[in-house]
Amino acid sequence: MKKLRSKEWLAASSVAFLLVASACGSTSANNAGSSSAVQPSSSPSASASASSTPAATEPVKITWWHSMTGANEEAIKKIVSDYNASQSNIQVEAVFQGSYDESLNKLKASMGSKEGPDIVQVFEIGSRFMIDSGYITPMQQFIDAEGYDLSLLEPNITSYYMMDGKLNGMPFNTSNPILYYNKDAFKNAGLDPEKPPKTYEEFEEYAKKLTDSGVTGGSIAIYGWFMEQFFANQNAEYLNNGNGRTSPATESLVNTEPGVETLTWWKNMLDEKAISNLGRKTADTNAAFAAGQIAMTLDSTAGLRNIVNAVGGKFEVGTGFLPRPASVKEGGVVVGGASNYILNNKPEAQQKAAWEFIKYLATPAVQAYWNVSTGYFPITKAAYDEQVLKDNMVKYPQFQTAVDQLHASVNTPATNGAMMGVFPEARQIVEGAIEAVLNGQQEPQAALDDAAKQINEKLATYNSTAK
Repeated sequence: MKKLRSKEWLAASSVAFLLVASACGSTSANNAGSSSAVQPSSSPSASASASSTPAATEPVKITWWHSMTGANEEAIKKIVSDYNASQSNIQVEAVFQGSYDESLNKLKASMGSKEGPDIVQVFEIGSRFMIDSGYITPMQQFIDAEGYDLSLLEPNITSYYMMDGKLNGMPFNTSNPILYYNKDAFKNAGLDPEKPPKTYEEFEEYAKKLTDSGVTGGSIAIYGWFMEQFFANQNAEYLNNGNGRTSPATESLVNTEPGVETLTWWKNMLDEKAISNLGRKTADTNAAFAAGQIAMTLDSTAGLRNIVNAVGGKFEVGTGFLPRPASVKEGGVVVGGASNYILNNKPEAQQKAAWEFIKYLATPAVQAYWNVSTGYFPITKAAYDEQVLKDNMVKYPQFQTAVDQLHASVNTPATNGAMMGVFPEARQIVEGAIEAVLNGQQEPQAALDDAAKQINEKLATYNSTAK
């Protein structure tokens, strides 16, 4: 594992995270903490704990820094309380540290001291930084030491956090984007409410018919995460060097054909008045959708419960896969959310205790509880066999679309996700390019060329200091 050579790199790399970036759930809240909880009929059983740490006179105390708020934080408190009550060898303290950016900056400030956490939750676009930093003990070290069976977990989730065949962080809260549509509006427009659009071309056709019927066809928030997803769904890499996975990325590919085609399609629909532009916040597109003002939108799977509840039965909510060009035959979605990392500046006993707790988080009962309480995907396959999750799927059948889309995704560098140390900045640069095109200030190719140039400059600076 590469170590930091100097304080200068720490300072330089910290710049990449000063911008507030969403953690791939909703641009209205970095950690999707606003999602409302559906109280499950049961919580994780204490028997789910599998701690093998030898008994000690005093329990090993570990601290877990997280960025969850609202119902998500309440679920974390319940999980930690249950774990602490289930055994006497390890005691976990969960501590909220603000947004993902704020938490990561606090982590950087704590390095070189013993004041930091044992476990830290980091958003997915912070993965490259965490790997480069030398702060962590990769999960693979614990996995190999005891022969932990990774096949128990969802491969399309763990693959994001793998580099060079090693799992660095353990996935925790995971989501991806899906299409939400108004089935009643579809019927009124003469569209089949059981057949959502699968391609760019169908989405545009449906949007026109919906608009002609009296409701705006749709709206897509100006969110860099969506552009990354549109690339993956075309099985197109977002960065060079294997999407930044075979070696550090040096070049953004956002200005290549998949990006230009996507932005051209987006702008054409706006020019045709088939869709509206409601800005950067998914909260705004979701509110318009719930009010029946637009008939189609995109958002995270983690927002499904909020959207269905906000609609409140005014119309039937349908869900579909993320659309892609008709000419593209395969692709998939990239997981968003965050993973947990074990810090390497703590004694071995604390690191081992952290690993025991992380294994507990991955147990089927805990993952089912987490899914039902928050809307995030279970990372463990067997969680779908838990009755509490089965019952929730009956209540929110739209979530099956999210599960099917995840499982249908091909496993390639494109769908595994891009890796770069300046991702938060890059995402905002792309959002600026999208905005410029939709506002008529630039053509798609020119706007994305400018965006790629800016990202490349930041990649060069990061790479020069990360060696």
